[in-house]
Amino acid sequence: MKPSKPQGLSFEKSLEKLEGLVKKLESGELSLEDSVQAFEEGVELSNFCSQKLDEAEKKVEILLTKDGTLKKEPFEA
Repeated sequence: MKPSKPQGLSFEKSLEKLEGLVKKLESGELSLEDSVQAFEEGVELSNFCSQKLDEAEKKVEILLTKDGTLKKEPFEA
């Protein structure tokens, strides 16, 4: 199942927007209604980013195939 792109944004733009929403929420300057709306959008963006990261992890695992079998190694940053 492919995640739907929030408002046509890439992973990077979605993450950037999510970070902006977090800053706004942490500032405490939003009204209750705006806070709830920002939270809902943040959850959507977070889910999208999480799904994209899961997809990328699976691709990395596939690329680590050795001798026709999957050699699963943890990603080390």
